Amino acid sequence: MIEKDTIKLLRECDAGIKMGISSIDDVFDNVKDQTFKKQLKESKTAHEKLGTEIRGILAGYSDTGKDPNPMAKGMSKMKTGFMMNMKDDTDETAADLITDGCNMGIKSLYKYMNQYPEANSKVKDLCKRLISIEDQLRKELRAYL
Repeated sequence: MIEKDTIKLLRECDAGIKMGISSIDDVFDNVKDQTFKKQLKESKTAHEKLGTEIRGILAGYSDTGKDPNPMAKGMSKMKTGFMMNMKDDTDETAADLITDGCNMGIKSLYKYMNQYPEANSKVKDLCKRLISIEDQLRKELRAYL
């Protein structure tokens, strides 16, 4: 059971990282403030670095990871496109969208940690690192809301 929970939690973290990177990419070109852009870039780099680490551990289990739910990813992309291009192309809108994404990501990751309690402690620590990355970005973006 420990190995199963470990792999499942790793997969969910992998999917969350991919979703986070995709969301950052979706708003990045519309962001005007250079400090905001720098914060997004730094968060994306942190996501990518952690993602590489997680996929390396998954490879050790002969697992290829998990992509985000296509429906959730599509809906997120549609909402971002609508909000940024059709409604209000401002840094405030971008910050609002990313903050919502961070909130959903944090909530999901805590849910998965509770759902897979037998995951090994190293993987739980990786999940907590991802939560920390999301929380840090969310806090930084408060200035733009």
